[in-house]
Amino acid sequence: MKRSPMTTQGAARLRAEVDRLKGIERPRITAAIAEARAHGDLKENAEYHAAREQQSFVEGRIQELEAALSYAEVIDVARLNPNGRIVFGATVELSDEDSGDQITYQIVGDLEADIKQRLISVSSPFARALIGKSEGDSFEFCASNGTKNYEIVSVRYQG
Repeated sequence: MKRSPMTTQGAARLRAEVDRLKGIERPRITAAIAEARAHGDLKENAEYHAAREQQSFVEGRIQELEAALSYAEVIDVARLNPNGRIVFGATVELSDEDSGDQITYQIVGDLEADIKQRLISVSSPFARALIGKSEGDSFEFCASNGTKNYEIVSVRYQG
């Protein structure tokens, strides 16, 4: 299986989620199952079935995260020196040349991507359009809602 890149911050967030699931969620669900069992007939016990479903979800998520972490190639972004070029881990500030709006994204691994936090996947079309470019470059990106023109205002690598 191919190793996928992940930032040190992303790996830390995923490890924290595994710890929370194992230390808090798993015991809470186990207690809920025990309590539901105490109520008797399991066939018609909605609390029992809901708790078992939650347990299945949590165990699946733990397995998914642990597998991803074991195959991840964790990269310390602060140690990169790509001479101003955009590579995995870069935090890129862009200016929309049409509207003048500024937006900042960090290019991260697939599993740690979260558009709400401005973390975009290295395999996304937008990140692929950015990779290899430098501060001051302009580029055109064809999105589903039309073509946008951007200027790269700054590129930084922070841990």
